[in-house]
Amino acid sequence: MHYFRRINLIFMLSMDLTGKRALVAGSTQGIGLASAQSLAELGAHCTLIARNEEKLKEAVATLDTSKGQKHGYLVADFSQPELLKDSVAAFVAANPIHILVNNTGGPPAGLASDATTESFLVAFQQHLICNHILAQLCTPSMKEAGYGRVINIISTSVKIPLKGLGVSNTIRGAVASWAKTLANELGQFGITVNNVLPGATATGRLEAIISNKAAKTGHSQGAVEQEMLSEIPAQRFGQPEEIAAMVAFLASPAAGYVNGTSIPVDGGRTGSI
Repeated sequence: MHYFRRINLIFMLSMDLTGKRALVAGSTQGIGLASAQSLAELGAHCTLIARNEEKLKEAVATLDTSKGQKHGYLVADFSQPELLKDSVAAFVAANPIHILVNNTGGPPAGLASDATTESFLVAFQQHLICNHILAQLCTPSMKEAGYGRVINIISTSVKIPLKGLGVSNTIRGAVASWAKTLANELGQFGITVNNVLPGATATGRLEAIISNKAAKTGHSQGAVEQEMLSEIPAQRFGQPEEIAAMVAFLASPAAGYVNGTSIPVDGGRTGSI
């Protein structure tokens, strides 16, 4: 009994993020907000990034402060990478970052064969380019601290492309390869880079996907939803908090030897090992 209590205590201590500072993108709702809330509960100071200031203020107000955490936000639009760079650069110069959570809403649904070249360029800019800007700005302070976590919220499509998400499949795959390359380069500095791959999760994006598919097929939204559920061994959609739990683990000292991975959190839906 004492042995298991000791193991439990060691694990709890290794999940402690007190004194760490996290930068969380796309964090006014869904998985991004849940991730910020989970990191704050472990003691991290969280700075949220999104384009809607009112929603940012509301989101910050939900974060735990019981360990003396100080939270804040930055207003930025990922469709304007240079402005994002300027805003974050000024902030990180005075506030060293230990944890970066890259999270951006997925590109619109549609077939790759129907997509315009512009839609690929826009998605590439909002996802890979902005992720890269944030990583370049945050990793110097991570190197100095000897502790860093870059966590990218992407998609299970990096393992098996999802039907009807042509642009998303393409860009998410590029982000996954970028992350693996970065992990190889930064591991020597105590920095890990990992991808969390959410499955069908109860967020606004899932609602939009179901609605769009119903409109295109002529089926009811209920029928579309049931078809999606039939592909998930768990027979339910995930909750943002369940994805956030993986983010929190990867951000913690407990995950110090987990690097360069893409981890599905999808109820078993992905059909590969």
